[in-house]
Amino acid sequence: MQITLDLPEELLQYFDQDHLSREILEALAVQAYQTEKITNAQVGRILGLPSRWAVDSFLKQHHADLHYDEADLESDRETLRQLRANRANSAS
Repeated sequence: MQITLDLPEELLQYFDQDHLSREILEALAVQAYQTEKITNAQVGRILGLPSRWAVDSFLKQHHADLHYDEADLESDRETLRQLRANRANSAS
């Protein structure tokens, strides 16, 4: 989708005109992430970032806290338990 914006010169003077569309896209992605409209994986896809680490670094640079709650922790703990069980079963 393409959108046309009328931006005041007073604002534009602070931006590199050659990279303005990228800066706006990044700002929208950060805002959508911070308001939990999109996930960090979606941020990566939208911005074409090559890895989860690149996404995490990008979000950190833009002061967007990573969303990691108790449910995420429990999910990670369960995954770890399953991996350990699989490893123990394959070793025997």
